[in-house]
Amino acid sequence: MNENQKPEAATPELTLTPFAQDEPEAAPEVTPVVLDESSLTAAEQKAVADFAEKIDVTNTAMVLQYGAGAQQKMADFSESALKNVRTKDLGEVGGMLSDLVAEIKGFSEEAAEEDKGFFGLFKKAGSKIASLQASYSKAETNVDKICAALETHQIQLLKDIAMLDGMYEKNLANHKELSMYILAGRKKLAQVRGELLPQMIEKAQKTGAPEDSQAANDMAAMCNRFEKKLHDLDLTRVVSIQMAPQIRLVQNNDSLMAEKIQTTLTSTIPLWKSQMVLALGLQHSQQAMEAQRQVSDMTNELLRKNAEKLKMTTVETARESERGIVDIETLTHVNQQLISTLDEVMTVQAEGRQKRLAAEQELGRIEGELRQKLLEVRA
Repeated sequence: MNENQKPEAATPELTLTPFAQDEPEAAPEVTPVVLDESSLTAAEQKAVADFAEKIDVTNTAMVLQYGAGAQQKMADFSESALKNVRTKDLGEVGGMLSDLVAEIKGFSEEAAEEDKGFFGLFKKAGSKIASLQASYSKAETNVDKICAALETHQIQLLKDIAMLDGMYEKNLANHKELSMYILAGRKKLAQVRGELLPQMIEKAQKTGAPEDSQAANDMAAMCNRFEKKLHDLDLTRVVSIQMAPQIRLVQNNDSLMAEKIQTTLTSTIPLWKSQMVLALGLQHSQQAMEAQRQVSDMTNELLRKNAEKLKMTTVETARESERGIVDIETLTHVNQQLISTLDEVMTVQAEGRQKRLAAEQELGRIEGELRQKLLEVRA
């Protein structure tokens, strides 16, 4: 800029909302899932069509029992899930893992009380080796008991995982059966409302007979009751849909705990025992040293090496003891899935309310038309 050139004046800006915040972005629209026969095989579509022909919406007992078998299967299924899934076992396993860590740490502290570490026990090597062996045997016995209990829980967890697989497949079958009941019912309902009911209304309008008008009204009421029954079945189908991710969540928790137990049994415990056996072996070798100077040199060397190993084992043990039963990532994933499930349930419930309101308005309109028509007939 030229030194003699004046800076440009700032342009004034006028606004009535100086502190207005940007509007939050609207949530993305979710495309509603429409139940249709596209999800069925050709054989299943034929079965639905054949079954729809057998439905009689005028049979009150049949309408009452329609799909009741599938709904009962869902009730039995939920009861079976409550009896077989024992989430309290996870808390017991967590307690056992904590006891295991405490037992190992307790042995290390007890063995380190005399002098300065395991390998400071050379002045009275014989008696101190015996003391170390006794402490190790005591800790080993307690650890073996805990490991046996962990193995029992691991077997139970693996059985639960397999059982949950079966429950998942059974839930899929129940969902398919409910869907076929609903599709067959909708097909029959559309046929009655599209063909039979208009014919009855037309007949009542032509004849003007009260019995014909009442028959048409009765048929409309039966269609409404059957529609409500189909709505109830649809609610049960949504429960079946929600059950699938819940089963997988429980199964995932069981798998994580089974893997944690497996790591403890195959890695942590053998490593601890090998380190203790190594310490005892080094003590016996030290007794064979002829010269006090060689004993002292070897003692210092062994102290350094085993101090590093002890530090590594202790640090890893402490880290494992500080870890939670379930990682935060898993809890975050579970929370997201549950929120998604609740959102879907709210969407289905809102759609149901809208449909019922529309149905009520339509029923009012039909009743008004019928009353008007009956007045005209009487006139």
